[in-house]
Amino acid sequence: MNKELMEALDILEKEKEISKETLFDAIENSLLTACKNHFRTADNVKVEIDRETCDFLVYAEKEVVETPEEVEDDCLQIPLEAAREISKRAQVGDIIHVEIKSKEFGRIATQNAKNVILQKIREEERSVIYSQYYEKEKDVVTGVVQRYVGRNISVNLGKADAILNESEQVRGEAFRPTERIKVYILEVKNTPKGPRILVSRTHPELVKRLFEAEVTEIKDGTVEIRSIAREAGSRTKMAVWSNNPNVDAVGACVGMNGARVNAIVDELRGEKIDIVNWDDNPGNLIQNALSPAKIVAVFADPDERTAKVVVPDYQLSLAIGKEGQNARLAARLTGYKIDIKSETQAKDAPGFRYEDYLEDLEDEDFEGYEEGYTEEGYEGEFSDEGYEEENDDKDGAGEEEAPAEEPQEEGTEQDDSVWEEIPEEAEKIES
Repeated sequence: MNKELMEALDILEKEKEISKETLFDAIENSLLTACKNHFRTADNVKVEIDRETCDFLVYAEKEVVETPEEVEDDCLQIPLEAAREISKRAQVGDIIHVEIKSKEFGRIATQNAKNVILQKIREEERSVIYSQYYEKEKDVVTGVVQRYVGRNISVNLGKADAILNESEQVRGEAFRPTERIKVYILEVKNTPKGPRILVSRTHPELVKRLFEAEVTEIKDGTVEIRSIAREAGSRTKMAVWSNNPNVDAVGACVGMNGARVNAIVDELRGEKIDIVNWDDNPGNLIQNALSPAKIVAVFADPDERTAKVVVPDYQLSLAIGKEGQNARLAARLTGYKIDIKSETQAKDAPGFRYEDYLEDLEDEDFEGYEEGYTEEGYEGEFSDEGYEEENDDKDGAGEEEAPAEEPQEEGTEQDDSVWEEIPEEAEKIES
């Protein structure tokens, strides 16, 4: 039993995660290479290795000829007399196995055999590392900052080094060597020099993966992250949805006393994170996305993917955000092009008033309350403010066909002059 070889193979398999079978193939190829360098040919050379004991045998297949004078190539032929020393049953024309002692190889042949083994080990090691990190592509891993390479950063991920390009770095973040950071693996390429791994600190998926690791409800599928928009280093907006009505999606992501979200904020070096509820209704979703600003009205067009939003005058700057950040992130989160105006601006702006949408409806939509009109408005979507003035001629409820008034009790005769003195109360009673 070749104990030294067996121990060496066990160590390589454990440290490099290279299978023994691959290493046995590498040894066989190295011995064949050594034979080719030593004997100028290896076509008739065979190598056998016992996988259990690691004992190996190298032999050459030679044809038996009758006399030494008939030997044309001593690497391929052997005289009968020499063949009888190996096997007494040898006959002319037989193929006999002649053992080759590896100790007979010269220095150059031995060195070439060693290089073949080392080259195979390096190739297998690169292949194993590539396979490991290719499986982690589009995932978050923890790395150790090694050094700055120009403006790029070399990050050690354990068995391989990754490159954090300048374009994937958050502006203002500075790292010290040996500092541990979490990065998102963008791409893993297999190159002749080994796997090339590109990582990012700015990708929106980094935030998503951090929440998946931190929030149990997201990991088990109870809570889903439907959409996410990020401006790295500044603010992130995330829309979440709960598949269980008893689970609050936003509360699960925030955690008790903000423990869960604060852990992610610390990892992102203080980046602000807004978590809102997802809603299939575009109007509600846009209203949630523009939080913390208060919204008066949202007019969304699902076909054009546009939305017009009206906010109170004092909330306009909050809705737009610093340098338009809040509106910009809300647009990315919802996929709608959002136009925001204050109540004062909306009065004179087309498309920002309920009346603009009432006028666009067809005549058949105004045939009476049976078509959807109630005292509170049209299906709750539009207010009935201005409806009485604009649609008297359409709804069949004009003055001439108005229902008879109920009889008044004595001393309670209606006096229209009273309404003129208190117009505000008159509006409330009429409505």
